[in-house]
Amino acid sequence: MQPEKFSLRSRIRSFRYAIAGIIAFIRQEHNAWIHMAATIAVVAAGFFFGVSRMEAVALTVVTGGVWITEMLNTAIEKMADLVHPEDHPVIKFIKDLAAGAVLVAAVTAVIVGLIIFIPKLL
Repeated sequence: MQPEKFSLRSRIRSFRYAIAGIIAFIRQEHNAWIHMAATIAVVAAGFFFGVSRMEAVALTVVTGGVWITEMLNTAIEKMADLVHPEDHPVIKFIKDLAAGAVLVAAVTAVIVGLIIFIPKLL
């Protein structure tokens, strides 16, 4: 099998698909709205408190991590529901595991936020 030749058009198309996925995620998923509100709050707090460059990097990384895990969790849940719409213990385990990943990412983000913002509040 020959590898596909590089095509600028196909790369641009890939970006369009990715952006369409992000927009659909934000429009259709209630958890995305919660993450959007939290992201806006973190960005606003960062400007208000004048976080350092490294603090901004840490906040960006953990915030991105929450968004990434939530989007992957949603993809896994949708795929699992499509493949096996009925209740099944293995599907439940997979979906719980993906949701747990979001929780770990969110808790990590909160801890990083507390480490950065509590000293600024005191």
